[in-house]
Amino acid sequence: MSDSPREFHKPVRRPAELFDRLFAADDPAEVSRVAHSTAHALLSRVRADPSVDVVERLVAFTDDHGIDDIAELWSRSPARSLPGALWRLYLLQLMIHDDSATAALLYERGRVEMTTVDAVVAGAPAPAGPGELVQLIDTILRGLFEGDFAVALDRAAAFCRVQAAGSTHLADDYENTESERATALTTRALRLATYADDLAACAALWRRDALS
Repeated sequence: MSDSPREFHKPVRRPAELFDRLFAADDPAEVSRVAHSTAHALLSRVRADPSVDVVERLVAFTDDHGIDDIAELWSRSPARSLPGALWRLYLLQLMIHDDSATAALLYERGRVEMTTVDAVVAGAPAPAGPGELVQLIDTILRGLFEGDFAVALDRAAAFCRVQAAGSTHLADDYENTESERATALTTRALRLATYADDLAACAALWRRDALS
């Protein structure tokens, strides 16, 4: 997904001046229209012809280009919408890629503490190190474009629940000795838990053909 000519013209790459024109104005309706139209166009195009090269470029997009372009398009979308789901998956991927060691620490703590099947649904090996967590989140994102979309969202939701549990338990560990760190972990746990709820809801909407 670069500015060089390619056979597949991806709708998420827009010139900077077009971004400015679309989003600088206070026009929520236009922001919403662009977010939904680009998300649906991208997903429909790729899932209709999921070539390996295109899918891999989409999975590697934030590594190559950062998150700003995606944020401009989708970050203000409702959580339980197609662009909202895509935004959360890319943001989750970026979080894991940026600090895979912390992600692995939280995931392992959550996996050990939880009694649910979330770790199984997410699909990481046990134990899961930083490399395995990066591979897992990339595999989940890849599943959006070439697999069962709802299953990919359910796996992402389960992944978030495991991470949230790990964050909560680590926050408890630090409560009496490092209160600021405990607060940061609690905040992360709440955000991950919210993401889990939203992604699971999006999966249910997709199965009813109601994720707009």
